[in-house]
Amino acid sequence: MSTEVVKLEGYEGPGFMATSLDKAIGLARKNSLWPLPFATSCCGIEFMATMASTYDLGRFGSERLSFSPRQADLLMVMGTIAKKMGPVLRQVYEQMAEPKWVIAVGACASTGGIFDTYSVLQGIDRIIPVDVYVPGCPPRPEQILDGVLKIQDLVHNESLRRRNSAEYREMLASYGME
Repeated sequence: MSTEVVKLEGYEGPGFMATSLDKAIGLARKNSLWPLPFATSCCGIEFMATMASTYDLGRFGSERLSFSPRQADLLMVMGTIAKKMGPVLRQVYEQMAEPKWVIAVGACASTGGIFDTYSVLQGIDRIIPVDVYVPGCPPRPEQILDGVLKIQDLVHNESLRRRNSAEYREMLASYGME
């Protein structure tokens, strides 16, 4: 992991910097994600290790965990999701304010993992859209950090108008959301 300084494209001179609003807001959002951990099993334990001092997710601007969907913008789903829990997960996602992003952490959240049974949801992307998948059973803290860094890249480069686009509305409609 590098600690390089992000330099925005734009005009600069002594005492001023001018750039586009998209880039300035993208930089601010990227470094102030408020994750909501939705942990149900062993991937949640790995997330706890990611938050601890050895890996310290706070270094990446995600130190303030939010356990209220209305105050979070990053939903981190970790572990096995039973089909009965699917409506609850979807409700949590729908209660989050825009813009919002989702990480599926681990094999169970991504594909159902080893639990190919009638009671386990075979991937959360069947009920909510997912932006980044983190593989593993359970994934190492380094992998979770990599997933957060990928979300940060997505957030930084996302257009402010993407959420108002026809493609975005069409994608939500495919999930039965407005």
